Order: sequence, then C-alpha cells, then structure tokens
Amino acid sequence: MILILDFGSQFTQLIARRVRECHVFSQIARHDLPASKIRAMSGLRGIILSGGPASVYAPGAPQPDPAILDLGVPILGVCYGTQLLAHHLGGKVLPSARREYGKGTLDVKRADSPLFGGLPARLDIWNSHGDQITRLPRGFRVVATSENSGYAAVEHPAKKFFGLQFHPEVSHTPQGKEILENFVLGVCGSTPDWTMGSFIERTCAEVRERVGQDRVILGLSGGVDSSVAAVLLHRAIGDQLTCIFVDNGLLRDGEAAGVRRVIGEHFHVRLKCVDAAPSFLRRLRGVTDPERKRKIIGSEFINVFRDAAKSLARGKKGAKFLAQGTLYPDVIESVPIGGNPASLIKSHHNVGGLPKRLGFELVEPLRQLFKDEVREVGRELGLPREVVERQPFPGPGLAVRILGAVTPERLRVLRAADRIVLDEMKAADWYYRVWQSFAVLLPVRSVGVMGDERTYEDTCAVRVVESQDGMTADWVPLPYDLLGRISSRICNEVRGINRVCYDVSSKPPSTIEWE
Repeated sequence: MILILDFGSQFTQLIARRVRECHVFSQIARHDLPASKIRAMSGLRGIILSGGPASVYAPGAPQPDPAILDLGVPILGVCYGTQLLAHHLGGKVLPSARREYGKGTLDVKRADSPLFGGLPARLDIWNSHGDQITRLPRGFRVVATSENSGYAAVEHPAKKFFGLQFHPEVSHTPQGKEILENFVLGVCGSTPDWTMGSFIERTCAEVRERVGQDRVILGLSGGVDSSVAAVLLHRAIGDQLTCIFVDNGLLRDGEAAGVRRVIGEHFHVRLKCVDAAPSFLRRLRGVTDPERKRKIIGSEFINVFRDAAKSLARGKKGAKFLAQGTLYPDVIESVPIGGNPASLIKSHHNVGGLPKRLGFELVEPLRQLFKDEVREVGRELGLPREVVERQPFPGPGLAVRILGAVTPERLRVLRAADRIVLDEMKAADWYYRVWQSFAVLLPVRSVGVMGDERTYEDTCAVRVVESQDGMTADWVPLPYDLLGRISSRICNEVRGINRVCYDVSSKPPSTIEWE
C-alpha cells in the first residue's frame, strides 16, 4: 500500500488513481496523520506528499508529523511536498521570481536515477508553483532541471527520498505515470497485485465476516454504483441480501423493466419493486422551483424506503445492515487547510440519510474504489455493458429535466423525446463516447407548421457533454446528420413538441443538468 498525505492539492485524487493504475493499492489521509499511526499500517511500502496551495514558510502552512522522515520508508514529494522535504531537512525555500505555471520541459541530468529509468533525457511536464528550492538539504542531489528551476527533480539516494517540482499525476505530463510507476514498483518494491479480481475476493470475505447470518437491504437505483454493489453483495451473502427498487415515476422509458431483468432475473437477486409514482407525482403537483423538487423527492424516497423496509421485516427478523454504493471520492475530502479530516463521509449518501433515521448499520463494499474501478468490478462480475457503462442519471430523475411543473403528460412527452436521443446516440456509436446525452423539456411554446396546419407546442433541448468527472464539462459537436435525425424524429414522433434546440454551453458557466 502507498499512503498519500493530502496537503490540499486539487490533484490528490489523481495521484491515488495513478498509483492504482500500477495495480498497487493507494490510500489518502490528512496531511498531519501521526507517524505512529502510519507505522502501524499494514503493508505500507511508501509515502507520497501531495501538492498544495500554501507556502511552506507561511504561518499556519500545513505540515506533516516530522517523525514520518524517520519511518524508514521511501518518500516522494510532489511540488509542495518537495518543498516540505527541503524545508524540514535543512534546505531553503523562497518565493520564485517568476511563477512557473503550465507546460514546461524537464532535462534529466542523472540517467541513473531510479525515478527516470527507461525514460528519455528530455520530458514534457506540467508545473504549478510560485515557490522554489534555493538550497538543497545535505545528502540531496539534483536529478533534473527545468527552464525556471535548477531543482526540478531531486533525490537523497541513501534515504530514498525524492522530490518533483512538477506534477507527474496530471495528463499534461505525458510520461508522469511512468515516473510514478518507477517510484511505486521500483523504489518502494510494491507488488502489483491490486486487481479488481482480488478486490472482489477480499471484499466478499470481509462482508461475510461482518454480516454473519444477518440480513442486508440495499436501495437500488439502477445506476452503475448500486447495481455493482448489489451483484457484489449477492455473490458474498446470497439471499441474505434484498434490494429495494423504488419506481418514483420519474424514470426514463424502460428503466424499471431493465432493473428487473438484469438484477432480478439474470442475477437472481432478491428484489422488492415499489411502484410509488402516484405519491411522488402528488407531492410534486404544481411545484416549479428546482430545489423544492429535489427536497420533495428526497423526503418522499425516505418515506417509501422506510415503509418497504418495514414490510420486509413482517413475520421475520428484520435487516440489520443497509448497503450503499458509496465510492472513494464520496469518502475522502481534499483538506481545505481548515482542518477537515481527509476521511470524512459526506452528508449526501446515496440514499439520503437513511442510516441515521432508520438505525441500520452501514455496509459500503465499494468505498475504496474510484468510478472507473467500479466499472471494472462490474465487468468482472458479468454485468452487461448497458449497466456498467451507463451514463450518469440525476437522483431526482426526469423531474429536473422538466423545467416547470411535473405532470404525467409532460413526463410522457419527455420520455418519448429522451428515448429517441438515446436510441440515435447508440445507433450512431456515440452513446458510450460521451459523458451524458439527454433531452430537456422547456416551458417554452412556439409556432410551428405540421401537415399544413398551425401548431403551438413545446420546445425540447438536447444536451450532450463530454467530461472526466462531472466537475467541468464541454458540449460535444455531434455530426450534423446525427443532430438532424434526432430533431426530425422528435418533431415527427413526439406529439407535443414542434421545435428542437441543441445546447452548446459548457460547465462552467452553465451546469450539465438544467435544474
């Protein structure tokens, strides 16, 4: 295992992902984790000090426990982490005369450095720092330089301490992964045995040990995370697991049937389906404010889920555990240098506060995984591509893709338009190439002509975006003929729409969803 101490960098999660791409488990912890706790960690092979926005010499700058330097394990500093090594070991760090930000060129001066084994003498790198090392600590030597730094890469061969003034974890450093791999596998001697197959075996054993003979319930949405969690738990404990699928009437066309077919019929997971559409639509009647929609849907979901869980317990022992598809990015928080712990479960769990309100113990079998790893687990478990590579779908469903009031008729119109968008994207081999593609029903009516008659009907917007993580996104320039087919089919086949617009705004300033 490689431990990553987080000093507030926006790229800390990227470091963890790059380490895992080497098939080595990585874990993120807050920057000041005591050395005594680190020493007690099982399988620790090395430590990476992340970057961060502070200056090491500034009052209140985040500092590690100095005792980590005496643990006898290799340490790699990245940007701020490199400056920390210099600062704590007797070197000197000062503000740079010129901020080094963006692309740069690295000239490797020592080909014998284990970090750069097998790599060329000149590399493209990406920088982001305003400070620089002006004097190396005793025992360190220069490994590489850049245009603005004589200490772009440094090392202490005896202690196996290394520092990089640039960011190897970002895609703008094309061979950064190889540098990290040289540290993780070469310097630290880690065994590349972190695979999703081994994860499945280990997780199943851990779940069986914890759950024993007790029962588990899982709120199944039909999305990637909850579907993978359901099949993984079923492999571990079989019929001790029951999934509750709430059809809130706000799902896409055929979604409920797809959940029954894949999870219930194919994998034989115990599945309780609740048709709660009438209660959700009743509570949403006349509501147009997006935030009120979300709160109403979240509150009603808890009520429906609670009643379904109680009904399962009638005449038999109730479930002791609630399972959720919580992922690693939901668990870790990049330390905002205000002291928030790195290992903090966020308040927006997948099923909205159910553990506190219902008294379940929590089981989160995916909490160590990133999204791409969850998809890989799904493939290992045999889930079909339609589930594993399913595009993200908002928790409130179509309610936040209908601007204005949600009614059965407007849901019918949007479902039909959305089905056409998805069908055409898949037929053109575009669906799995983008982050999201969907239709939005606008509260805008316009004049049209159909069959030589005047129409006055609604407008549909089509939204297709590319993204890595949903935090930022850009609109996708789809081929004109594909856009033309989507527009033509919606106008001709969906009664109630006579105009289609394509959303060409990015996030930011817009958001991916319209509400």
